[in-house]
Amino acid sequence: MTCSPEALAASSTSAAIDAILAPLRHRPSLTVRRSMRRVTLTPKYGSDAVEVDVRYAWTGAPDAPTLIVQGGISADRDVVTLDRGAAPGWWQPLVGAGAAIDLNQWRVLSIDWLSPAELGTNAISSEDQADALAALLQSLNVPQAHAFIGSSYGAMVGLAFAARHPHGVDRLVLLAGAHRPHPLATAQRSVQRGIVRMGQASGQVNEALSLARQLAMTTYRGSTEFGKRFAGGPEFRDGRFHFPVEDYLEHAGRRFVEHFDADRFLALSESIDLHDIAPELVPVRSTLIGFPSDRLVPLSDLCELQSRLHGSATLEVVDSPYGHDAFLKEPEQLAPLLRGALN
Repeated sequence: MTCSPEALAASSTSAAIDAILAPLRHRPSLTVRRSMRRVTLTPKYGSDAVEVDVRYAWTGAPDAPTLIVQGGISADRDVVTLDRGAAPGWWQPLVGAGAAIDLNQWRVLSIDWLSPAELGTNAISSEDQADALAALLQSLNVPQAHAFIGSSYGAMVGLAFAARHPHGVDRLVLLAGAHRPHPLATAQRSVQRGIVRMGQASGQVNEALSLARQLAMTTYRGSTEFGKRFAGGPEFRDGRFHFPVEDYLEHAGRRFVEHFDADRFLALSESIDLHDIAPELVPVRSTLIGFPSDRLVPLSDLCELQSRLHGSATLEVVDSPYGHDAFLKEPEQLAPLLRGALN
């Protein structure tokens, strides 16, 4: 061995790197636990405590700190899929080994949203979902989640969680979600629910649910994207003119009907509009992420949220043509923000 200063420095650097990487090298293999736990909670719109089965997935290194990750009302517990042969999770580009939410460092916990039928109530609140997650953490012997990362409805539930269970989470990372719904967004969702109820009354549930989803898609995306993608002229077929955007919307409606139930849609859509959390009750540090093209959650609402939160809060603004769906469509821009917020 050459004892030159350069060799000693290289040896010292190599030893330091080995010391840093050793815990990762010796971590057990990534695991996925998809299971169910029965927990007890008292629904906001009920009078008695109920037992409810919470379906969850817990994915990552078994000895890693837990992150709660929740998405919009159509998202499920499959945030990420480790099986290469399976369909990808709804946030697959941002969650995985070496990804922004690195499963070598974190263990991601997510649930399927509860419904009023499971609670025995007529409505379900963001607080109910938050209480279910808190009870699940207790059942899994996790005293505190390192962070609650919520997008859209998940961000609303994250705020409810931190307000009701402030010791259960160290920090919030909230994308495209605020302390209350904007009245214009409530108006748009109200029309969607009216369409579905009319379909239920007339025996055309699938058609109505498809139309409601199509209308919702016009609120999820930004005007710029629609202008670029669907600027062409109409095509005459099947006895009428079809505009370029129609095929896209009809496809989105069909896909939604294939995996979503009308009653579940009505309940979770209504739950968004029932959401109302006082930011002053949230003491944990927060990172807010908003999109100027988002017409459902305008930046003005996030600015108000930031100013009223009891804990320290930063607001990150990400420019995107994708509107509310930017939290799904901008992994490259979101990755460094998520890494920074977690670390």
